[in-house]
Amino acid sequence: MNRHTDISITSEARMASAIRVLTMDAVQAANSGHPGAPMGMADVAAVLFNRFVRIDPANDTWPDRDRFVMSAGHGSMLVYAINHLLGYDDMGMDQLRNFRQHGARTAGHPEYGHARGIETTTGPLGQGITNAVGMALAERMHNARFGDELVDHRTYAIAGDGCLMEGISHEAIDLAGHLRLGRLTLFWDDNRITIDGATDLSTSMDQAQRFAAAGWHVQAIDGHDRDAIAAAIRAAQADPRPSMIACRTLIGKGAPNKQGTAATHGAPLGDAEIAAARAQMGWDAAPFEIPRDVYDAWHAVADRGAAEATAWRARLDAAPAAADFRASLAFADPAKLGAAMTEYRRSLSQDAPSVATRKASEMALGVVNATLPNTIGGSADLTGSNNTRTGDMRAVSRDDYSGDYIHYGIREHGMAAVMNGIALHGGFVPYGGTFLVFSDYCRPAIRLSALMGLPVTYVMTHDSIGLGEDGPTHQPVETKAALRAIPNLNVFRPCDAVETAEAWEIAATARRTPSLLCLSRQNLPVLRTTHRDENQSARGAYVLQEPEGARDVTLIATGSEVALAAEAAALLKASGIRAAVVSAPCFELFASQGAAYRAEVLGTAPRVGVEAAIRQGWDAFLGPLDGFVGMTGFGASAPIDDLYRHFGITAEAVAETARDLVK
Repeated sequence: MNRHTDISITSEARMASAIRVLTMDAVQAANSGHPGAPMGMADVAAVLFNRFVRIDPANDTWPDRDRFVMSAGHGSMLVYAINHLLGYDDMGMDQLRNFRQHGARTAGHPEYGHARGIETTTGPLGQGITNAVGMALAERMHNARFGDELVDHRTYAIAGDGCLMEGISHEAIDLAGHLRLGRLTLFWDDNRITIDGATDLSTSMDQAQRFAAAGWHVQAIDGHDRDAIAAAIRAAQADPRPSMIACRTLIGKGAPNKQGTAATHGAPLGDAEIAAARAQMGWDAAPFEIPRDVYDAWHAVADRGAAEATAWRARLDAAPAAADFRASLAFADPAKLGAAMTEYRRSLSQDAPSVATRKASEMALGVVNATLPNTIGGSADLTGSNNTRTGDMRAVSRDDYSGDYIHYGIREHGMAAVMNGIALHGGFVPYGGTFLVFSDYCRPAIRLSALMGLPVTYVMTHDSIGLGEDGPTHQPVETKAALRAIPNLNVFRPCDAVETAEAWEIAATARRTPSLLCLSRQNLPVLRTTHRDENQSARGAYVLQEPEGARDVTLIATGSEVALAAEAAALLKASGIRAAVVSAPCFELFASQGAAYRAEVLGTAPRVGVEAAIRQGWDAFLGPLDGFVGMTGFGASAPIDDLYRHFGITAEAVAETARDLVK
């Protein structure tokens, strides 16, 4: 229920008008932008914030704040206008005047980290809905651990027709309904307009029936009737299911000659239309000027939130679980995990287990999950294949949110975006798995993990033709190159159990970079049988074997092919050729090393790269005259040994390529 009883609603019309005029002015000044959605949803936003939202602009990281997500990110001026009106200290009017300009916080689409009060980066449609599902799920999981006194907030999202057309929306809607995330309210901006024109050009979907079939509470209202908006929000809060409120709106509401048309979607309204809109709204203030009474109304929302945040901090200070609560929101302790992992790696070097790196990942996760208090695992219906569930992990369900393992179903894209939402919410360190080839389904959300700097970990197994008989549909020959092309994403391909443990230590303690682990189906021998305390994978690449005397050739490999390179080095040694073997588990970390270290590892001798994948992306290691043993096209369906022979990825082929270079 609405817990606020002392709210003035008489000013809501002018609160909404302020959003509209700031949107018109900013888009006109930039000569680009999308005025339609912010103007159409201004009434919903004004009611939502004035009567319901708990937020403290002076403490934008308050853990128990309500979350607001503008999934229709092209309508970013709605967010910027609200944050300015609320009084966020980094959203002065100069930021709105410089909307969409270089160096301003007011980017074309909301960008997490660019300004306070932006809960997630949106723009790729459907991502925001799914992030909101992750936030709502994290709220329930955090609540199950710390109770209503410390965790009792809601997640609100605005989505447009485009968000609901995107396939990821189905994954998100289905999962939210299944998990009964009753703290989630989605406002659908039902303006029936897309860029091309009316929505009936491309869809006949009955969205209300769609949401109801997924287990949501559904209402339909006039999106400009403020009393109806408030009543619908109260009804949503009283229902235990997630709620969708279909808000029938006029896109560009307030622009008398253009409202309700595609002309308001993605272009400035023009000076004449803006003047007519001001006259129709009775708005006399000059561009980028807000009357004091309107500021006062919006600041009252902030004052109410500040009072609630102060009361919450008092409850936290008095709570027996205060230390655990704060620890759940902190980054992982690298010293604690590092000590545990060092001892674990020592045992691996001693015992030398020959296991698939997907199994080695499960083994390493046993240490990670036992050391960190707040990891949340999961898989897109491949738990037994991805080896993502350890020990006594329990499933999260609608009846028990205290578990630590999420069954995402066959929803790879949804899983990735939900994990982003969990990471954004705070309180948990999420990881989730699927087959590496299906990272293509996850890619838009992985890209946003990297763009936002979220320490999400992707556990991607069955990483090459080494998966065998499932064939080329499941063999990711080009996938690693595509993933390595994403900035700020650490892609690991460990060669054995030791490197897998090192990769997990790096991933679990990352702060601003997501990690993706490419893991084998087939067993691989431990190559590092002499323990070193240093996490060598943190260097990205290192010399695994150095020959006696000057190098004649350097063999550089990743993952399952490092063992092949070591075999090739032995063959070359027998013929009098001195070959060094370099393991390169993470190209990105190697690129970040100093020039002297990189030169030391690579040497000056000719080089051969070895990876059961395409050569693209190997430029940091190989020059145009260096050799490469790998794939040049898609794989095939056959047993693993037959495939490696057929495609010429063998120790003999590596040795022969090296001999050709040193002749």
